[in-house]
Amino acid sequence: MSTPTAINQTPLNKSQAINSEAIIKVDSLSFSIKNNAILKNLNFNVASGEIYALLGGNGAGKSTTLKTLLGFNNPTQGSVKVAGKEVTHALDFVRGKTAYLPESATLYPHLTARENVDYFLSLADIKKTDEQVNAAFNRVALQQAAWERPMQTYSKGMRQKTAIALAILREAPIFLLDEPTSGLDPVAIDEFNQLVRELALTGATILMVTHDVYGACQVANRIGLLRAGELVGEFDAPENGRIDTEQVHAAFAQRGA
Repeated sequence: MSTPTAINQTPLNKSQAINSEAIIKVDSLSFSIKNNAILKNLNFNVASGEIYALLGGNGAGKSTTLKTLLGFNNPTQGSVKVAGKEVTHALDFVRGKTAYLPESATLYPHLTARENVDYFLSLADIKKTDEQVNAAFNRVALQQAAWERPMQTYSKGMRQKTAIALAILREAPIFLLDEPTSGLDPVAIDEFNQLVRELALTGATILMVTHDVYGACQVANRIGLLRAGELVGEFDAPENGRIDTEQVHAAFAQRGA
């Protein structure tokens, strides 16, 4: 059974072991606003083909961590590297490698899935054939009958599938997912988790932030428990198994995580 690893002032042993492979590398990261510490000495890495869930309650610092990875926050201390580049020094490069999926995918409601994809690809000066777009839609299991329907008729799960299809067409190797299963029904959650696992199998690097203990345990290879801006434990999935939900829940519930 996996046990949470206590966090101190140095990176975790598990993370140290994969430094050479880390696509996302967060090193001694702290972030403060007007002397109010939001993030406190975070250390974690995410390797290619890995699904890492940053788990915490409201105010734990999950969204702040994502914003820092996307370059919207400058670290007060420490560093954040994505694909070997310091985010603050190579912002365009990092964003070009990253697909960010917010809690509610931002797509134009009056456009169809195909029109949305074509429009956003054109903004990035990326050209794809109809066959390539079709293949991406099929890969995320977006029903063909919906491809030409306005986005306003889509469920949240269908919008997320469209956003991931767009990321696949952009050939983004890194996915940042913000509460990706919030508001989805159980079937849609299972479909989404399966899609995320398949992306990881192709070598994608996936960091998701969530407050959903069960969902994190179902899909993640590793979970980092975030509490009041500090990483207070890590859980590893056993080989060919899943992280123990009861154990993570017990740690999550301590001191109002």
